[in-house]
Amino acid sequence: MAMGRGRPRGAAGGGERAQLLPQASRLVELPCSSSDDSDGDVDLPASELDPAVSCSIPPAPSAFSQCVRHLAFLWNLLFLLLGLLVLAVGVWGLLAKGSVAGARFAPLGSDPMLLLVLAGLSASAVSLGGCLGALRSSPCLLRFFVGSVLSFAGLEVLAALLVLAARHRLRDALRGALLLCLLRYQDEPDLRFLVDEVQRSLRCCGLGSYRDWEANPYFNCSAPGAQACSVPASCCLDPRQNGTVVNALCAAGALRLGDAAAGTVVYVGGCVAQLSAWLRSQAGAIVTSAAVLVLVEAVGVLMALKMLRDITARG
Repeated sequence: MAMGRGRPRGAAGGGERAQLLPQASRLVELPCSSSDDSDGDVDLPASELDPAVSCSIPPAPSAFSQCVRHLAFLWNLLFLLLGLLVLAVGVWGLLAKGSVAGARFAPLGSDPMLLLVLAGLSASAVSLGGCLGALRSSPCLLRFFVGSVLSFAGLEVLAALLVLAARHRLRDALRGALLLCLLRYQDEPDLRFLVDEVQRSLRCCGLGSYRDWEANPYFNCSAPGAQACSVPASCCLDPRQNGTVVNALCAAGALRLGDAAAGTVVYVGGCVAQLSAWLRSQAGAIVTSAAVLVLVEAVGVLMALKMLRDITARG
């Protein structure tokens, strides 16, 4: 009877061990196991761990990577604010002219305010992508930022090559741009401001001479009004005839005078030759500004590429 009773115990014990073996094998197959000394669990030996399912903890970013990330965020935040400022100036100029309310837009090439709006929108969108990409460590936004900056840099290089290739036609291009400004002088306040600043600073009038203003319908001698047969006040030798306020009619009747008589009232020389000479004298400053712009773009791209490489390394 004792022996008969002992066999079932052994059989039961063997059954319990047979049930525990699959559980132990499942414990070995777990990718991550945490042991708690208070529960009495024993860590599995390293030889029984499966390297294919073992845990891999991503390396923490280095101090240099963190510094690059914060610097990229501040870098793009600065250009985001500058882009928003340019955008605000452009929108303010359009509202001041009434172009938005009246739905009257001039061609893009002849409206500096529209150019400012377009430049501000582009810079703000790209800088915002760079800011969010650096802040959230987003590969998609960082790639968008890198691609946009490289596209801008490519357009700048293409424009520089076109200017170098057509530098002999620069005088004709300036003449065409100034003629457009001359014809739209009374219609676009921002173009009027630019023309007045050029004529006043370079002490010139018209394209080739002061008589080019006859092409403007408001200054033509056949036009009605007080400005007929005159030129803008920025052409006058002394626009402040009373010493305090600019006299808008200081050049009244100048187009009826001969060159010698008109030379005592207005500048008779044109602006194309003087503007071309001024641009040639400022070639060094223009090249330096372009190099600084390319350097700024290169620094932003390098920081974005460094963050992309860190994100890829962390997996």
